[in-house]
Amino acid sequence: MFDFHSFWMCFVPLFVAVDAIGVLPLYLSLTDGAQIKEKRMTIFTSTLTASAVGMLFLFVGDIILRIMGITVADFMVAGGIILFLIAVGDIVNVEKVLRKVNHEALGPVPIGVPLIVGPAVLTTIMLLVREYGYLHTALATIANISIAGLFFLMSEFILKWIGKSGTKIISKVASLFLAAIAVMLVRKGLAAMFQQNLIF
Repeated sequence: MFDFHSFWMCFVPLFVAVDAIGVLPLYLSLTDGAQIKEKRMTIFTSTLTASAVGMLFLFVGDIILRIMGITVADFMVAGGIILFLIAVGDIVNVEKVLRKVNHEALGPVPIGVPLIVGPAVLTTIMLLVREYGYLHTALATIANISIAGLFFLMSEFILKWIGKSGTKIISKVASLFLAAIAVMLVRKGLAAMFQQNLIF
């Protein structure tokens, strides 16, 4: 059953993890020189690939964790640490490495994966599905990937409005929030471990 609060609790962390605005300069650089038709096809294939990978990881990833006997608390601590390291890396690094590829091939990789759906998004999906369920996590994932696609369609207008420095600032602030979310996950995971006597 759909619950707006649960959806919102899934939507916000995923919005931060996807970082669609921060990815805009990378998208523009990779598609520089491409025709409008090629750019639209790139957006379609990238969002389709990102959605497929996200959904596959959402359903299969949790099953694998259950088979391995990994608890929610275990994954919250591990996932929180990984998200924190990713966030710190994004905050410290001035530029992300760009890879020049054929315009026909850059939709699925690297734009779909790992720019839209990368380690931060996959880790966030795994954390959210175990707390809020498949429905809300899936809807929030699709919604954020769709928003990323919409931002790509409006990329040139958005970049003219806020500028490259504006996208960098927004990306850094988003990474800071992601780091804060990561710390919260580690704190909640450790608290759950203490309550379940899993530490000793």
